[in-house]
Amino acid sequence: MSYLSRRILLPEQSFFLWGPRQSGKTTLLKRRYPDAFRIDLLRTDERMRYEREPHRLREVLRALPPEQRVVIDEIQKVPALLDEVHYAMQETGRLFTLCGSSARKIRRAHANLLGGRALKRELLGFSAVELGETFGLERMLNHGPLPPHYLAGDAGELQAAYVDQYLKEEILDEGLVRDLPAFDQFLRAAAIGDTEVVNFSNIARESGVASSTIKGYYEVLEDTLVGAFLPAFTRRPKRRVQHAPKFFFRDVGVVNHLLRRQRILPGSEVFGKAFENWIFHELSSYGRTLRNPFEMAYWRLSSGIEVDFVLGDGEVAIEVKGKARVRSHDTRHLLQFRKDYPAVRELLLVCCESEARVTDEGVRILPWHEFIDRLWSGDIPGAR
Repeated sequence: MSYLSRRILLPEQSFFLWGPRQSGKTTLLKRRYPDAFRIDLLRTDERMRYEREPHRLREVLRALPPEQRVVIDEIQKVPALLDEVHYAMQETGRLFTLCGSSARKIRRAHANLLGGRALKRELLGFSAVELGETFGLERMLNHGPLPPHYLAGDAGELQAAYVDQYLKEEILDEGLVRDLPAFDQFLRAAAIGDTEVVNFSNIARESGVASSTIKGYYEVLEDTLVGAFLPAFTRRPKRRVQHAPKFFFRDVGVVNHLLRRQRILPGSEVFGKAFENWIFHELSSYGRTLRNPFEMAYWRLSSGIEVDFVLGDGEVAIEVKGKARVRSHDTRHLLQFRKDYPAVRELLLVCCESEARVTDEGVRILPWHEFIDRLWSGDIPGAR
């Protein structure tokens, strides 16, 4: 398959590009900056050279044309280089692109994050609009959006390697966690709770560690862009609402591997959860193409009434149903949201039906492909 164009707005000035491993950062930067000078800290010899002598970068830069951009891959592996980058930006105006999978190690080392001189961008897995005609919903829900996994004929072995070699070994190697067996237990518990409200105490009991440790593990997944929290929508509540966040893995393929799921087919319970995870991925991916990403939350009353996604200040409420036939009772939570927030502009139910329609109560039923078209066209209020 030929190279697929990624929908991400890269600035002209210096910037950090963060993204989970295998999201396509290196390929993207080689395409966008073919003439850049590259330093790949994933290479052991290069990493060791700059670990021993960070000032070497200053000497290397003197030999380059002043207008040549410098791309440093896996910058988090040698945080000390950031002082040299800062110096070069300040003294010579040199442009840098600093690429990595996590800023966590840099922050923990109290390293230089360039004092706001570099912008931040994030690259996630493939979106449906990037894949175009090659997109397949069942393939996405089974393989996940990471490029090597989505494009593979059989993603099972790649998913296993990704979890075992990256989520476990590399996170341990980077010093982000110390107890790998406990982290392994946590990963499975977190996968079971994918798309659901996080209960730190319950997961701590299942993993055999303290709640504070579990919170730290979730932070590791968030900082490495393996997962993300979705906050609760709590603005001007008229009734008691849930305050704890939900958690979503960025790659549903990782969830599939951790839970040993067989092939996900339409109509199954796991199809619905995987479908919701994917909609979250599309909303997140689209938000990262905007200069000012929109706010996103979920809404849940103490009674259990819940809306999957609320955009902006409550402009749009979205319910996600992975089913081919939506019935009237599927819209009742959206109607409850409108009772509490009558200024809501649109109530959307995204599903697998074949055509769009609007119910008597004003809920717009959208097939997933029409929702994706509207989202990426900037036609969803609260998401533009």
